[in-house]
Amino acid sequence: MAPTPDFPTYDSIRVEHDGERIWLTLSRPERRNALTHAMMLEIGDAIERVEADEAARVLVIRGDGGHFSAGGDIKAMRDMPPPVPGEPDPLIAPYRYYGDVLTRLDNLPIATVAVLEGSCVGGGLGTACACDVVLTSADAKIGMPEPRAGFVPSQIIPFVVRRIGPAATRRLGVLATVVDGAEAARLGIADECLPDRAALDARLAEILGDLHRNSPAAVATVKRLVLACNTDPDEVVLDAAAVGLVDLLRGPEAPAGMAAFLAKRRPPWAE
Repeated sequence: MAPTPDFPTYDSIRVEHDGERIWLTLSRPERRNALTHAMMLEIGDAIERVEADEAARVLVIRGDGGHFSAGGDIKAMRDMPPPVPGEPDPLIAPYRYYGDVLTRLDNLPIATVAVLEGSCVGGGLGTACACDVVLTSADAKIGMPEPRAGFVPSQIIPFVVRRIGPAATRRLGVLATVVDGAEAARLGIADECLPDRAALDARLAEILGDLHRNSPAAVATVKRLVLACNTDPDEVVLDAAAVGLVDLLRGPEAPAGMAAFLAKRRPPWAE
């Protein structure tokens, strides 16, 4: 893989490309990739650039050093600016920002894959839950332990709820539970649990191959419709689905894909 020219050199993350795939690596291994505000800003900038990259079809998010992310960096969190009487607390906007980052990640029109190893808690868990496909190693440690230290994983809640439901999210948050990869897969946080890194890498390669065979326009449409189910009545989603289908049928990709299917050959986007 090579550095992606449309991305700057970041301090806390690394962005590389492999053809149509973009790899975003959380890279503060000395702190188990714990999130600081500066790191959140870099992730947000990278996701905006991914969204603007018309050649990108897949975003893979991983962590350096055997960990995905240990959530908010407590050492950095303790260095708090004092509140100013009569003004909004200066901490609110920086923390709220990561909710916007996760929303942008959640709404990306391309496929997103999170690969979890080691620690994946708090903001790391929220990042994973905003992705389409989540793979985990069996020995990963996944959850929301923040209440044990007296605070909460504030911006991740909607994304965890949408992935595993309110009851399981309440149980994880109230108990401050950290689970292993197998339990995370049972709860629905992860789609698959693999025994080790070699198995993770092999399964990721298979998934990337599967994604390469899918129409980019169809992937973007199905993601948009699924997300609309969170906010819109069924009638609105069904109307949008009918329009989306017809738009695809009248566009360039569906006719080419159907012709390739009938001819038993690969569609042009999978060449």
